[in-house]
Amino acid sequence: MKKLGMVGSILAGAAVLTSGVQAGEISVGEKIIGLEIGAGKIEADTLVGGFDYVGNDVTYGVRLGAQNEEWRTLLILDYYDSSDDDQKYFKGMVSFDYLLTETPFKPYIGINLGYLDYTSESYDDSGFLYGGQVGFLYRVAENVQIDVTYRYSFVEADHVNHTEDIVFGVNYIF
Repeated sequence: MKKLGMVGSILAGAAVLTSGVQAGEISVGEKIIGLEIGAGKIEADTLVGGFDYVGNDVTYGVRLGAQNEEWRTLLILDYYDSSDDDQKYFKGMVSFDYLLTETPFKPYIGINLGYLDYTSESYDDSGFLYGGQVGFLYRVAENVQIDVTYRYSFVEADHVNHTEDIVFGVNYIF
């Protein structure tokens, strides 16, 4: 029930953030293709009776999207593989970020929605994921942008509670 309340809060926040956008103001803006690498963490149930595993390892991902001066939308595919303890996940998500300033250094807040496929020695599980992120963008060249993101996502699955990522991304803007 607590997670459903969180989903409602996130969706309500997204509605408030997007309510000021008029249909005539929406434009694609710049297109994005990029890569991301980060430190991933997962809280999962590897034994019967509770979420007993908190794993940390590297995540790798690709991203496609678009942005303008106020908004960024990304389709993200991430992979996590902790071979030391046989924990793996693949997640696909869409993130919507609101850029807080129009300066070269752009902090942002956002939401993410998607799907996670989890495998371990004991379980094969999957489910809907939702959460939020904060970070910043910085244009280092005319067509190159870097960003750093902290992303937290709840997972609606029997054996996975949540994932956390600190991600460094490099984007080609065209």
